[in-house]
Amino acid sequence: MNEPSSYEPPKVWKWERESGGTFANINRPIAGPTHDKELPVGKHPLQLYSLGTPNGVKVTVMLEELLALGHTGAEYDAWFIQISDGEQFGSGFVDVNPNSKIPALMDHSTSPPTRVFESGAILLYLAEKFGALMPGDPANRAECLSWLFWQMGSAPYLGGGFGHFYAYAPFKIEYAIDRFAMEVKRQLDVLDRRLADNQYVCGDEYTIADIAIWPWYGALVANKVYEAAEFLDAGSYTHVNRWTAQIAERKGVQRGRMVNRSSGPPEEQLRERHDASDFDTSTQDKIEGES
Repeated sequence: MNEPSSYEPPKVWKWERESGGTFANINRPIAGPTHDKELPVGKHPLQLYSLGTPNGVKVTVMLEELLALGHTGAEYDAWFIQISDGEQFGSGFVDVNPNSKIPALMDHSTSPPTRVFESGAILLYLAEKFGALMPGDPANRAECLSWLFWQMGSAPYLGGGFGHFYAYAPFKIEYAIDRFAMEVKRQLDVLDRRLADNQYVCGDEYTIADIAIWPWYGALVANKVYEAAEFLDAGSYTHVNRWTAQIAERKGVQRGRMVNRSSGPPEEQLRERHDASDFDTSTQDKIEGES
């Protein structure tokens, strides 16, 4: 192991310099808006303000899955929030989510409109609103909620822990990478053991638990985040890989993963979404632009 750092924490921490590394410019120790900016409102009752990160993908997949099931009330406008530019600190966004994190949802079908923030809360809100993608049986519902909150509690170790120190920190810290790699592999083992005897996370039924977990752990084993699949020996988690590939075939997942995305192949990006036809228009525009 590398020699330990000589850093000694002060008695009282003060914010005197940026932490460095990717995303350092959006990290600060205080809440609240930094500037006045109203949020746009489109034609649909559901207004989503988000970005195509794993947490954002959860909600766009959920909405596209609801639409695929025939719930026309799930039509939505998805607005792009550029977190690297600090748009989540605008006054309008902070009114929807005082924690200044994507995704954030406003439901204008209620009076007054209902705000919902935190991705797990949004999934649960939409499942209850439309009566879909959530088991009706009390025992199965409890299992589904347990796995939903497992994801909410576990993924910060994957993203803010392992992902940050492995891919984004300004320098490599062996202790931090080892600590969080060990925890992420433990989480993958938990999920792999569960999926060994179940088609989906909660059994035979596809639910919000799968929708919450797939953008994080599915993307990890498919090497779509952090480029760490080889490092973590992700291929050894055979049941997670089977489940990942199975869910990736769903039309709602394929569409939801495109929304609010600004990275990757152009054909997989739909920066904003205001109508189902936007997918066809976006694809055609990219084809014509490449010809």
